[in-house]
Amino acid sequence: MRAYIFPGQGAQFVGMGKDLYENPKAAALFEKANEIIGFRISDIMFGGTDEELKQTNVTQPAIFLHSVILAKVLGDDFKPDMVAGHSLGEFSALVAANALSFEDGLKLVIARANAMQKACEAQPSTMAAILGLADEVVEQVCAEIDAVVVPANYNCPGQLVISGSIEGIDLACAKLTEAGAKRALKLNVGGAFHSPLMEPAKIELQAAIEAVDIAAPICPVYQNVDAKPYTDPAEIKINLIKQLTGAVRWTQTVSNMLADGATEFVEVGPGNVLQGLVKKVSREVQTSSAAIA
Repeated sequence: MRAYIFPGQGAQFVGMGKDLYENPKAAALFEKANEIIGFRISDIMFGGTDEELKQTNVTQPAIFLHSVILAKVLGDDFKPDMVAGHSLGEFSALVAANALSFEDGLKLVIARANAMQKACEAQPSTMAAILGLADEVVEQVCAEIDAVVVPANYNCPGQLVISGSIEGIDLACAKLTEAGAKRALKLNVGGAFHSPLMEPAKIELQAAIEAVDIAAPICPVYQNVDAKPYTDPAEIKINLIKQLTGAVRWTQTVSNMLADGATEFVEVGPGNVLQGLVKKVSREVQTSSAAIA
């Protein structure tokens, strides 16, 4: 069984998607996206600077577009038995699985990026990667700290990203290092994604999600908030709303997909970060990057 997986923020690079533009169907979708966004995002993706690509209002739509347009031009080769996306990638997965239209997916991603940016500006906050500790230890330390800090991204065994206020992250990093973490590395991110500090963004995005039509996907979509497969549009919406303040349970998602019969994972979009994370869960499973012939 083939699982298609879609990357999130951080996978971007200058030149992403340029090869796709040679395909007429892809070119038409890029041009439609430029129109919807109101500036030529394709120019920034294909030949901009790292600095331009790093802006949240560019990064999130750029990764989404690369993933979704690649899935669309795969045509008959895109036959998923299951799909999942890491954080932002969940939106790409839903469009690729025909649960969301291309236009609605893009508009939601833009709304999400803008809402997250606003929440970041309202309250300085950050994230840190904790390496080499059991998830339970990280959870316990976070729970004991009297400041906002929560487990945010369960990326793979031994790698958990925490998210919260500057104070909360600093306290947690010190305590987790004492508890035996190999590294507690503060990340260069705009704010505390997937934490309670994203509540204003969640409220803003909720209205946009509730207003769009979500159809039954062509295969189960494993969602971030609880790592379980969904096909019911109403449940998909609820989980999508919870996503901004909830944790990304990627380790559990990969484990559940394997338990449900996944034999191959295909990463659709820029980079190969997710393949590396999958291999940390199961060294034997086959992984690859989607590519047009």
